[in-house]
Amino acid sequence: MWTQLPGEKRIALDDENLQYTGRIDFADPQNPVFLFTASFVRFRMTGHHLRVVLTNTHHLWENRLGVVINGEQFGVLLDWDALNVIDLSDHLRDGENDVMLFKRQDSCYKMTLHALLIGENATLLPPPVRPNRRIEFYGDSVSAGEVSEVTEYAGKLDPPDHQARYNNVWFSYAWQTARLLNAEISDIAQGGIALQDGNGYFFDTGMLSCWDKLAYNPFFHDEKPWDFSRFTPHVVVVAIGQNDSAKRNFMAEDYDGEQAKRWRSDYAGWIRAIRGKYPHAHILLTTTIMAHSPEWDDAIEEVFRELGDEKVHHFLYPKNGCGTPGHVRANEAAEMAKALAAYIEAIPNVWQEDPE
Repeated sequence: MWTQLPGEKRIALDDENLQYTGRIDFADPQNPVFLFTASFVRFRMTGHHLRVVLTNTHHLWENRLGVVINGEQFGVLLDWDALNVIDLSDHLRDGENDVMLFKRQDSCYKMTLHALLIGENATLLPPPVRPNRRIEFYGDSVSAGEVSEVTEYAGKLDPPDHQARYNNVWFSYAWQTARLLNAEISDIAQGGIALQDGNGYFFDTGMLSCWDKLAYNPFFHDEKPWDFSRFTPHVVVVAIGQNDSAKRNFMAEDYDGEQAKRWRSDYAGWIRAIRGKYPHAHILLTTTIMAHSPEWDDAIEEVFRELGDEKVHHFLYPKNGCGTPGHVRANEAAEMAKALAAYIEAIPNVWQEDPE
């Protein structure tokens, strides 16, 4: 249990001055649940006192709360399967403070926010203006910023036994791209995930079973559908294909075989399903610079041509599939973000709102 201290006041978690972004479960508005990486709550406040009360429901690895206060980004290690009371007061300054609390990792844990406690004389201010550009990513560990903080391992395999302590979606190419574009982000990214069920490293669950969910991790036994009317992106970036060779690199070994044909068919069907949800969005098909066989990009090119949709694009990075044998570090992700943002900005009318 936790106790409200003398001199504190509690902010209602459905207060209009709290700005939420991402797929967040508001079944209980006073206890919102954060499962997806890069989902966050942002607010502005006065005063020098802030405590955060949340429950960390643990699945894997070390888990951290992501925090940005007045431009300073850092992580707070969370206790497993426990109530965490976090005092952020030392990071506040005189006058106004801009605070963001974000889901730093994928579904290796979920956070339930219970309370924001500020000084009794402090004020919650109107939030920053929400960006009028919107971008959504579907991806794996690279889109989630896995092992991104160890920049000294750029171009190398991951450090041994890192236990996810270097995982941080803030430094992913996905969120760096969104910041370069000044776009609101939705990041549907899960480490180890492949396209189809039965492939990859995330249980036997593929993106085809997760992409349209609000909750999807089989470990938590709480699957829920997502209401797509809650977020309509101008741009969708699809970065799947890295983990599909986990059991067998069938696209490289037998491109014209039945398993490879089925993958391409399922991939095409998924892109058509995304188009059904977002009739006017530009959809970018891509992978990443993490090492993989070029036949996966060939397969995506084939689907791209088959679709014949003028708002579907196939994008390759300068070091696509050969940039690093390990996960993408923050500095490598920055180069990816620059290339991707430049490509998106060059698309005519890419930020045009849907016609009524």
